[in-house]
Amino acid sequence: MNDTTVERASIESGAINQYRLSWLAYIRPLLMFVVMLFVSFLFGAIHVAVVYGGIAFSLAVLVYQIMVVRSVVMYTDDEGVWVYSGVLPWSKGRGGVRWRDVEDARFYPGFVGWVLKAYTVRVGHRFTRSHEIALRHVRKGDQAVEHINELHGEYLRNGGGQ
Repeated sequence: MNDTTVERASIESGAINQYRLSWLAYIRPLLMFVVMLFVSFLFGAIHVAVVYGGIAFSLAVLVYQIMVVRSVVMYTDDEGVWVYSGVLPWSKGRGGVRWRDVEDARFYPGFVGWVLKAYTVRVGHRFTRSHEIALRHVRKGDQAVEHINELHGEYLRNGGGQ
């Protein structure tokens, strides 16, 4: 088994619930791909190799960005709320907020998010904003926030881990 399989298995075995990004998260990479193709064809008047190089580079960037979007997982476990992401070995990682430090979880609905059930989710840190989780385009983010606040309330009712 490779490192990615091991990391995913450890997330899945200890996770209470998992939330991934909606298909809306793929729109930005696709738009960037179209713009890069346009620029490649624009500068293609210089040489045909520029067009081919631009197409290859644009496609490589698109594939990488799609892999990054697919790698993002927000999950809860007994310790807190976490976000795992990364494709390349040096970019893989996990960050989050422990239950004792969670201030609250909120989702921000807009019209498009409400219609497509993809919300921006924010899990606040009690002491600092630099360690909070803010994730856009979370599929069923409203349910994720409800779940997180429920688990946090349970943690507080049980004495806060004491």
